[in-house]
This record gives sequence, C-alpha cells and structure tokens, in this order.
Amino acid sequence: MAGWNQTALASTSHAEFLLVGFPGVQESRFLLFIPFFCLYLLIITANSILIHTVRVEESLHSPMYVLITLLLTANLCTSSTFVPRMLLGFLFDLSHISLAGCLLQMFFLYFFIMLDCNILLLMALDRYVAICNPLRYTDIMTGKYLAKLSLAAVVRSISFVSPVVILASKVRFCHSNVIKHFVCEHMALMSLSCGDISRNKIVGLAMRVITIIFDLGFLLTSYCMIIHTALKIASGKTWHKALHTCGTHLMVILTTYLSRLLSSIVYRMGKSISEDVHNLISMTYLLLPCVINPIIYGIRTKEIREHLLKLLKKRELASSPLSG
Repeated sequence: MAGWNQTALASTSHAEFLLVGFPGVQESRFLLFIPFFCLYLLIITANSILIHTVRVEESLHSPMYVLITLLLTANLCTSSTFVPRMLLGFLFDLSHISLAGCLLQMFFLYFFIMLDCNILLLMALDRYVAICNPLRYTDIMTGKYLAKLSLAAVVRSISFVSPVVILASKVRFCHSNVIKHFVCEHMALMSLSCGDISRNKIVGLAMRVITIIFDLGFLLTSYCMIIHTALKIASGKTWHKALHTCGTHLMVILTTYLSRLLSSIVYRMGKSISEDVHNLISMTYLLLPCVINPIIYGIRTKEIREHLLKLLKKRELASSPLSG
C-alpha cells in the first residue's frame, strides 16, 4: 500500500502553487505591504517622470537618451512583473498561482532582466561610437540602426530566457506546492521538483555564465577604449564631460551586476542562509536597479536634470492660483 502511494505521488504533478514570500514573518506579513508599496510607488514615480521628461523634450531625442528611456522602461516592467501580485498576497492572502502563470511570470521576469543588461551593452556601444568616432556618430547611430539594435536586444533576451522556461515546463512537481518566495524564480520552483533536474541547472547556469562573461567582457573592453580615447582629447572640458557620462553609466552597470552577483553567491550558500534572507537578497537585486537608475540619471545627467527642473517649474506655475 505504501509503495502504491509513493508511485501515485510520483506520477502526479502539481498544477497550482502557493507563493509564500518571507515565510518567517507570515503572521505579520500584512505589515510588509506598507514599505514595499511605498518602494513600488517610488519606482513608478521616479522612472515615469524621467521617461516623460525625455519624451516631451525634443533636444533629448538623441540615441543616448532614448536608450536611457528604454532602460527605465525595462526597470518599470521588471518590478511590475511581480510586485503587484506580491502586494496583494501580503494584504489579501492572494498567494495561489497556476503552473502556467508561474512559468509566464518567470519568463517575463527574466526577459526584462536580460533586456536591461542588453540595453546597457547598447549604451556602451553608443558611447564608444560617440567618443571614439565622433565625426561619424550621426551617420552610424541613426534611428533606423538604433531600432535594429533594440530588436536584436529583444531577440537575444528571448533566446536566452526561452530554453530555461521551456525546460522548467517539462519538470514534474510532486513534492510540496509551496514556493517559499515572492516570485517564481527558477531555482525556487526547481526546489519543488522530483526527478533529475541536472539539465535544468546546467542550462540555467550556462546561460548566466555566458551572459556574464560576454557582457562584462564587452563592457570592460568598450569603456577601457572610451576612457583611453577621452584622456587623449586636448580639450579639458570635452574629456571631463565624456568621463562624467561614462562614469554615470558605469555606476548603473555596477549597481546592476553587483546586486545580481550577490544574489548568485547567496543562492550557492544554500541551507546556511534562511529563506527570509534569500527573499531579501532577491528583492535587492530585482528592485535596487529600478530605484537607483532614475536617481543616478536624474542627478548626474545635466541635460535631463535641467529639463526636469524646467518641467517641474512649468507645472508649478500652471497650478499656481496667480496663473489664472
């Protein structure tokens, strides 16, 4: 009888799961709603304001600012793939998610994370052409070429994420159906699997390693050549501006990759780290770039900052009682 039960259990697979974020504080998890709602509101507001600023100011329609807008849009989409559902779970205990919904969330989460990294590569390419080949910049970085690069970034994101999600869809989940996480991350879902998932782990790790090695190699080479060229520029004001712009992009790159590297290290430490710490680290790498990026670009990019202040003053004057 016991053998029959084990066989029956092994032949079934859960089609619905419970997303239980921060399992150590389940009794008071409604209190988590307030800080994470405020954080999400900050992300929506900060990113939307900068996107609007670039969109309405024609002088900011150059490739560099278009790419910044795409990056901020990717940030908005990344946070929106899981935060609204997580907040509903904290407040109303709406934690159920189907396997199809879980895989769909996983796909879009990793797609926008990958797209974020790809846009950083395009920004490095844009700055390389602008500083190392300034006379041909307008001829090379045309709107049509930028659209092709953006399409390539989307295709690359899909091609890297799809194998991981497709393999995950073929796994059977005959253990617990409780995902001790606030989002359907790959390893959080795979921890509930039964059977051999070595192929899933290898593919997931291979995609991550290939991405990190290629991306960091490309970024390091590009910015080394940019800095080398900038230092040879005779005009002090010109090279200072070039280095300042590159410094801003490098701050964003470091924020993105270091937060994700920290998450990978924590996952490799396994059971020595509590589930709540795993959740907190994941939250950091998923949301930190979404919070920091608009602040970095809003403060350090002079053109965006000036136009943003101009828009705010215009709005303030329009809402003033004396304006009527």
